[in-house]
Amino acid sequence: MRIAVVGAGAVGGVFGARLAAAGHDVTFIARGATLAALRNTGLLLESVHGNVHLSLVQVTDDVSSIGPVDVVLVAVKATQVASMAPSLLPLLGPATAVIPVQNGVEASVQLAAALGPDHVLEGVCRVIAGLEAPGHIRHTAVVPLFEMGPRSGHPLAPAVAAALPGIVQAINAAGMQAIFPDNMAVALWEKFLFIEPIGVVCAATGEPFGTVRTVPETRALVDAALDEVIAVGRAVGVAWPAEAKATVWQRYDSLPPDERTSMARDLLARRPSEFEAQTAAVVRLGRQFDVPTPVHDVLEAVLRPRVITAQ
Repeated sequence: MRIAVVGAGAVGGVFGARLAAAGHDVTFIARGATLAALRNTGLLLESVHGNVHLSLVQVTDDVSSIGPVDVVLVAVKATQVASMAPSLLPLLGPATAVIPVQNGVEASVQLAAALGPDHVLEGVCRVIAGLEAPGHIRHTAVVPLFEMGPRSGHPLAPAVAAALPGIVQAINAAGMQAIFPDNMAVALWEKFLFIEPIGVVCAATGEPFGTVRTVPETRALVDAALDEVIAVGRAVGVAWPAEAKATVWQRYDSLPPDERTSMARDLLARRPSEFEAQTAAVVRLGRQFDVPTPVHDVLEAVLRPRVITAQ
């Protein structure tokens, strides 16, 4: 299977390395220091499920040099999707599936606007991994999981739909998991509900999961942030399961105590982050749908200077 991985950071590195190690024809699209590292020293994935070192990596910054592929895995930060989406057109063939894996709820809409709705799936990934250095990924927890499926109200081209079972088989055979949820809109927002509230509180406090969930005041703050995301999602049209919030708390209480979300790590390191696609999106959508978000309003204001200085 020919696969283009757009972005070789933590998520793209994990999934791309596993698929390449399984024998698939994987080309990474990267730039800057990451492009240089992949060309010079390859890709190193240090993982709780076994390390992978790809000494020879197919990588380019010229999308047009690749040609049509079977799968385009869009793994850049959510804030980069809209600007880079048109550049992916040369990768499309009749059966090409475009799968976004961003932490947010708007990437597939942006991709479909640029590439057309026939090729673009809704996609969600679940993995805890970080970028140690360009070309060096550390995967610390969670079996890498893809959830994918057609966007609500936008059926895929028949050739793309027919190709999906083969994509799922390839991901599963590479030591990861791929599933088709019954409702991709709910799956997308359930991940958003999981990553954003605890991520923004970790970023605002500077503390990891273990501290944030243990201190009563910050636990209550996360709980209130969860309520706001649920309310905004409901206004957008998400049919939340009754146990959505309880399920998230079960997962929060099982997370590695010294870890943080990628948004929190980036904000604390004053790197560009997905803040606009996560916390700022809650505030923006709350205003759009007339849903009060007082906790997010304050946290957005607290973190905004850090976002500005990281640009």
